Amino acid sequence: MDHRHIRSYVLRQGRLTAAQGRAHAELLPRYGISYAPGPIDLDREFGRAAPKIIEIGFGMGDTTAEIAAAHPEIDYLGVEVHTPGVGSLLNRVAALELANVRIIQHDAVEILQHMIVPGSLAGAHIFFPDPWPKKRHHKRRLIQPPFTTLLASRLKPGAYLHVATDWEDYANQILEVLSAEPLLRNTADAFAPRPDYRPLTKFENRGLKLGHGVWDVIFRRR
Repeated sequence: MDHRHIRSYVLRQGRLTAAQGRAHAELLPRYGISYAPGPIDLDREFGRAAPKIIEIGFGMGDTTAEIAAAHPEIDYLGVEVHTPGVGSLLNRVAALELANVRIIQHDAVEILQHMIVPGSLAGAHIFFPDPWPKKRHHKRRLIQPPFTTLLASRLKPGAYLHVATDWEDYANQILEVLSAEPLLRNTADAFAPRPDYRPLTKFENRGLKLGHGVWDVIFRRR
């Protein structure tokens, strides 16, 4: 892939609260990593040697903060393009005094291409990526073969890739794309049960009560 890749997001002018804006200005220099087209030393960025998990598209960051708080022994690199979400997670990180979260506000494909060293990640989380439900927009979906190959190459052997979605047709596409990637193997026969480390979001809880499905797909790097 190159700089002409189809982006899986649109930068919307979302409402930025005063607290989010303040956190973005004051806390991003502390917890953020600036995008640069060259490999980074994640141990140096976090100040220690520990397993590194990337979360792509963390939204407002509630799940990221909850997982990081529950697993202080693991370092989490959050990737998000939208400023309100970045500000929201920064507030949570500061409130919970989390030392194991860093954020890059930039396009995930370019981060993986240029900043993340091959074979360096212990895992990757992609929870509820934009489903782009209209058929003509399916090409914008994040989980496509070239992206999967790129991401898989950044995982260590034995590392995991966990994708969750509440759109059944996207779930089937994700399962098909990941199953076709030679570097990955499925940890389940098809879809996986939700692991304990992935908390239920309020949105997901509401959906489940209404009978909506959620599909988890968990593969490991060969």
